Amino acid sequence: MTHWFVPLLTLYASQRKTQFVQKTLDPTAAQEQFLKTMLRHYRHTARGQSYRIGDIRSVDEFRDRLPMTQYKDYESDIERTVAGERNLLTPEPVRFFTITSGTTGSRKWIPMTRRFQNALQRANIASLGFVLQELRARGQSLGQSLLTNSVQVPGKTQAGIEYGLASAGSLRSSKRLAPLIFAQPYDILQISDSRTRHYLCLLFGLRCRNLQSMAANFPMLLLRTCRYLEEEAENLIRDFKTGTLSEGLALDPILRSSLQKKWTADPCRAAELESILQQHGRLTPQFAWPNLTVVSTARGGTSDFYFQRFGEYFGQTPIFGGVYGCSEATFGIAHTFDEDGSILALESGFYEFVPESEWDSDHPKTLLADDVRIGDRYRILVTNDAGFYRYDIRDVVEVVGFYQKTPLIVFRYRLGGLLNSTSEKTTEFHVIQTLRRLQQEFNFNVEDFCVTLSEHEIPAHYWVNLELDSNSRVENLEALLQRFDAILQQENGHYQVMRRDQVPPPGLRILEQGSFEILRRQMVQKGMGENQLKVPHISENRTLLSHLGIETEIHWPEHL
Repeated sequence: MTHWFVPLLTLYASQRKTQFVQKTLDPTAAQEQFLKTMLRHYRHTARGQSYRIGDIRSVDEFRDRLPMTQYKDYESDIERTVAGERNLLTPEPVRFFTITSGTTGSRKWIPMTRRFQNALQRANIASLGFVLQELRARGQSLGQSLLTNSVQVPGKTQAGIEYGLASAGSLRSSKRLAPLIFAQPYDILQISDSRTRHYLCLLFGLRCRNLQSMAANFPMLLLRTCRYLEEEAENLIRDFKTGTLSEGLALDPILRSSLQKKWTADPCRAAELESILQQHGRLTPQFAWPNLTVVSTARGGTSDFYFQRFGEYFGQTPIFGGVYGCSEATFGIAHTFDEDGSILALESGFYEFVPESEWDSDHPKTLLADDVRIGDRYRILVTNDAGFYRYDIRDVVEVVGFYQKTPLIVFRYRLGGLLNSTSEKTTEFHVIQTLRRLQQEFNFNVEDFCVTLSEHEIPAHYWVNLELDSNSRVENLEALLQRFDAILQQENGHYQVMRRDQVPPPGLRILEQGSFEILRRQMVQKGMGENQLKVPHISENRTLLSHLGIETEIHWPEHL
């Protein structure tokens, strides 16, 4: 990273982190300040006037007066905003529309203004401040990073406003800083072909022997990058030897010529990488970049399942959670390495917590940041600078502790993402915990998995669909299936009760190698964002995997 930029960025991030930490001593005051400032700023918008937010004088009055909302409540205003109308949700003009990936439902369009971008950026910079603090404590410093995200945008609205995924919008807005932060040229991130983009990111990243961090939205995306590094190792080394770019890349001739001018042969690095490949039998980040200090990716939710594979690729490199958020909001800021809990992002939204006892209520009572309890789970509501009020994204979070006086939260699952043969309410978190324990007991790894329901039975039984790692074998699949059932009953008490006489025993399918890669490609082809793609680990879509090949199918033993 350019020498003059490091101290400037370090100072700014450290200051932002210090200011944020000060607010964690009194989250009630910080949240009240955010809400009152927002209400004052948005009071003349069409939505603000309909809620008469200019008359609201307290947090309690705000909670009493305004309804809890979902995306459908804003669709009409958003459609009009997309068409070019102003001052419906936000007083400022919309600079970009963030579109959600659509992996958990239909796509949403989130208006992004400068004010909203700044609110989200405050959390990102504070997060960077915590990274710097951790690195300093280890005697390390900030270095260049490898990122493979696409910055392409699908197009513009009829009003001429660009739209795309959140990560693309963020990277495009900070394009000038990209050469100072990333090991690869920014132009590579504009390549649409995924494999070509990853190949070139890895090629230029390998040129930076002192690369210090790798980042991706989700752990699965980092594992995919690792697989590309393994599969393309010989081709990458050849390009280091010859100083040319592989002919097999799907590259526009003009961009190829531009990148070729930035690429030269490096026989010494080629020899070093070739030695690693011969010694270890494959090329992995921990050996290719011996000074790797941190891997940044989402924690919580499904992440633990993928983290089980990180050791073979990253060794003991610590994992930092960055920020916990989505297109609509940032909810939490990670504060240390290798921990799931993130600090409630006090400066990026106003948050309310719906306790489990209120989830079925039409008008649930909510708690504030200083009311929540460790170990309890809540639906989290946000009021934000996109002009959304008491917005229910249906994320379920668990409070795992406190930082100063501010709650530490972990994303567990998305409400509505439930598996119900009858009414047992099996969540993604339940099945991930079950698979984690199974892999430890039976000593195997899976590439990925998804639990679905049988197509024609009423009530349906569970299908446990596994794609085993190419180096894994399970000798006794019947025993594996029985333990899945037993562990899931321990993880989900509702399932345990229903399994006695209502939910039929589960079945097991071992899918052919490459099955989930096929599924991911199909999801992308249907328009889901590659950088935000999440394969569901439970699905009530009973035909989701029906087109994939099955190696082995195991039914529940009749004698049990």
